[in-house]
Amino acid sequence: MINTNFMSKLFDIKFLRFYIFIANQNLGMTMNRLLAAPTIAMALFATHAYAEKLKVGALFPLSGANAQFGANARNGMELALEDINKNRPADDKVELVFADVPTPNGAAAAVQRLVSQDGVAAIIGSFVSSITLAASEATERLGVPMITHSFADQITGRGYKYIFQVTPKASTFGEKQLGYALDLAKQAGGKIERIAIFYEDTAYGTAQAEGIRKAAAKAGIEVVIDDAYPLGITDVAPLINKLRRSKAQVVFPVSYFNDGILIIRTMKQQRVDLPIVGGAAGYIIPDFQKALGSFAEDVFSIAPANYDTVPDLAARYKAKYGMFMAHESIMYGAALQHVVAAADKVKSHDHAKLRDAIAQLRYCEGLARGIPGGCTAFDASGLSATAYPIFVQWRGADLVTVFPKEAARQTPRWAGKELK
Repeated sequence: MINTNFMSKLFDIKFLRFYIFIANQNLGMTMNRLLAAPTIAMALFATHAYAEKLKVGALFPLSGANAQFGANARNGMELALEDINKNRPADDKVELVFADVPTPNGAAAAVQRLVSQDGVAAIIGSFVSSITLAASEATERLGVPMITHSFADQITGRGYKYIFQVTPKASTFGEKQLGYALDLAKQAGGKIERIAIFYEDTAYGTAQAEGIRKAAAKAGIEVVIDDAYPLGITDVAPLINKLRRSKAQVVFPVSYFNDGILIIRTMKQQRVDLPIVGGAAGYIIPDFQKALGSFAEDVFSIAPANYDTVPDLAARYKAKYGMFMAHESIMYGAALQHVVAAADKVKSHDHAKLRDAIAQLRYCEGLARGIPGGCTAFDASGLSATAYPIFVQWRGADLVTVFPKEAARQTPRWAGKELK
């Protein structure tokens, strides 16, 4: 009787390679005999597959509105790959296989292609939380490990076994976004009593805004504006007019690049002069300052990492790509190095074995040094066990780490006042 599970594998590219391997070895097995002996076939296949090069899938928006984030992530992974492959023999070089996924709709199909056609052992991606949520549904069904830097709480909050977040979750970012601002305002001799929250109505924006909201309630701070807006908004004037009338003392916008640029530019043009604390994403990439110029000066953002914590790697990156190393470059480069180190440790590309190795590994070299906490490691849910958020602030064309003190590279400025 033919094993139907095994039959289904015949359409997998790896199994096609296996049959070619069998034919080349002149084992004299007919297809019918091979199908009747799946245990033997699987054992032979496993030996062959694990001798192949390690392939890692990279699933990112390389086109569309979030293409810059995808490009930055790709650059960071390619920089990491240089170090990974530098001392590996030619037949053991790690290979990255990229898939362009600009929206959640194509995520599951892209995962399937990477696994069945390209034979990847793990997947890294995809920056945008809604895409990551869709992709991780597929990786969980297929039993393929995936590491992401996306923030949304749901990513590791669903009890899934194969998904890992190399960063804290969005609600933690929201909590620290407010908490750090309160600390700095206090150092400057002020007190925050009223805040405004603008957030896009995506998985990322909603989860992070919830963290700010809960932290404000706990601290007894009034949220005078708590407004969601659609991703890709083209007119923020009504939001800014509402902000001007609100008597808010600080504004917390949680948005990707285009929305963030529009919000800050409109605020500055209308002379709404409040401390701004961005929600990472579009607020901490080189194009933010390029687009806003002097309007970006002193804008704060919460961040998962910053290039000034690893000056040696940052210098290499800038020499290679002509810009500073964005946070997603650090996080996804570190994620790739973690996957490769895990595969090398267990000497296997088997998805289940690699998943367990990723879960158990604490990796503190390479780009992981640029993540607050200095290592990549995961708790039982797949969430980072080491990382914590930092505050960064724009100074000219540079983004500098200013808080908390143990991570700071320069002193912060709050409402124009230099703090010690």
